[in-house]
Amino acid sequence: MSKLKVYHYPQCGTCRSAIKSLQAKGHELELHHIKETPPSAAELDKLVELSGLELKKFFNTSGEVYKTMGLKDKLAGMSREEQLQLLSSNGMLIKRPIVTDGKTVTVGYKEEAYVRAWGQ
Repeated sequence: MSKLKVYHYPQCGTCRSAIKSLQAKGHELELHHIKETPPSAAELDKLVELSGLELKKFFNTSGEVYKTMGLKDKLAGMSREEQLQLLSSNGMLIKRPIVTDGKTVTVGYKEEAYVRAWGQ
């Protein structure tokens, strides 16, 4: 199995479930605490590109920081670079977990998506 880079938050139940699922599939995991060491703006840009998702899908819209900052109304007026900088400045703004093997990227955790991306 491949080695996967996983940006996660250890206290997050969804992240723990995702990690357990990946380990059960036999993947070797390189874990990164998203709050302590969030991905850089450049790395996020690459992850967004590889994922094929819109940048807004990388925001943790249900998170406290997102709500406190009032980002629902502010994101539309921000440039892509500003959004990437914002995400890289606070890992709690990033939807998690983010999993990548350098070619494929998944954001969040849904078992059916993990089966498609990372195998049985």
